[in-house]
Amino acid sequence: MAQEYDLVILGGGTGGYVAAIRAAQLGLKTAVVEKGKLGGTCLHKGCIPSKALLRSAEIFSTAKNSEEFGVITGEVKLDFIKVQERKSRIVDQLYRGVQYLMKQGKIHVYEGTGRILGPSIFSPIPGTVSVEMNNGSDNEMLIPKNVIIATGSRPRTLPGLEIDGSLVMTSDEALLMKTLPASIIIVGGGVIGIEWASMLQDFGVEVTVIEYADRIIPTEDKDISKEMHRLMKKKGIKIVTTAKILPETLKKGDTVSISAEVGAEKQEFKADRMLVSVGRQANIEGIGIENTEIVIDKGYIEVNDVYQTKESHIYGIGDCIGGLQLAHVASHEGIVAVEHIAGEIPNKIDYSLISKCIYSKPEVASIGYTEEEASIKGHELKIGKFPFKAIGKALINGESDGFVKIIADKRTDDILGVHMIGPHVTDMISEAGLAKVLDATPWEVAYTIHPHPTLSEAIGEAALAVDGLAIHL
Repeated sequence: MAQEYDLVILGGGTGGYVAAIRAAQLGLKTAVVEKGKLGGTCLHKGCIPSKALLRSAEIFSTAKNSEEFGVITGEVKLDFIKVQERKSRIVDQLYRGVQYLMKQGKIHVYEGTGRILGPSIFSPIPGTVSVEMNNGSDNEMLIPKNVIIATGSRPRTLPGLEIDGSLVMTSDEALLMKTLPASIIIVGGGVIGIEWASMLQDFGVEVTVIEYADRIIPTEDKDISKEMHRLMKKKGIKIVTTAKILPETLKKGDTVSISAEVGAEKQEFKADRMLVSVGRQANIEGIGIENTEIVIDKGYIEVNDVYQTKESHIYGIGDCIGGLQLAHVASHEGIVAVEHIAGEIPNKIDYSLISKCIYSKPEVASIGYTEEEASIKGHELKIGKFPFKAIGKALINGESDGFVKIIADKRTDDILGVHMIGPHVTDMISEAGLAKVLDATPWEVAYTIHPHPTLSEAIGEAALAVDGLAIHL
């Protein structure tokens, strides 16, 4: 028997389940179709498990250097099985939490693969969803007034570079490693590649990063990229930029080797394992898009500013629509879409007000324009930078590398961008985010009294430095 809903959401990841909760709050009868586990990539294969591993790597690295703090521990050992067990406990606890939220919101969850059908006896327009149930029972037929596609993304691979899940992995397989390799090649020096490089180096793995662009984390401000490169090398990570991987040269045995064109010469790289981290691609196959008028542009679902597709009753959110592929972005896109469905007037997302984070050691956090982007847009700039080495709390913590950089418009005094690299900056960036939302000036940030001693003092000092007024430098 077909079930009728106000809203059916394809995908129960961060974007999908948050959208479902908001829909329930607004009184919409809602169902979520998820072929894997609620929580999606972020909870099970991305944000949460990788950050749990990064935290263990940080603790291990700190313990090995505890004598600097006057703490004598003796030989420090790593039990990677326990590291993985801790990661799994965190994921399981959060997974149970999401399941509880679905029950609390009286949201129906269908465990299976959903496909959008074309016009049928159930509906004169595309949108009926057929669910192939994971347990092998008969397909469920869902008849929604509206559909949200929130099917997420998966790791992208290089043509000709076969992923076997053992010697050559993506982050999905790497998260399940039972033992650590002695050495690894990471193909790709973007956000995920650098997080894995930092983590594995802290675990004692010999790491080589091969990046196609002329710098690592190339979407970040150039000063941030330069500092990250310096600090990764300081950790012992080998970084090769302007390098084009040659998939046809891949050789596998007990170890793995591959060649790359580095500038005008060809170089060979060898390691125990290889991690391919070259971005992500949308999961849009096999969900019935061909039965609709939905437009696909460069592999992503095309939507408007309230996330409607060309089929006005079908919406798309999160990684499958491209843009900033971040969990917090998907969540807010879902909220906007649901509020539009419910007849509300949603606050549309200004993507220039979204913070981005990299959870390596050191961390990176940013919001707004890079210096290069601001210049290209014609702004006359004034810039303030302040190093953590001049911050007492950073010295106390034993982590004083990095800086805060604030970019402002010389004519209007508007803050155009804030970029940070250093300790715990992912926890500090929201101050900059609020400043951007409130259209604050560097003066207003500077004269917000930051408590001493804290890491946040670096933000206040950088804001003073915009006008050459930094106190402690």
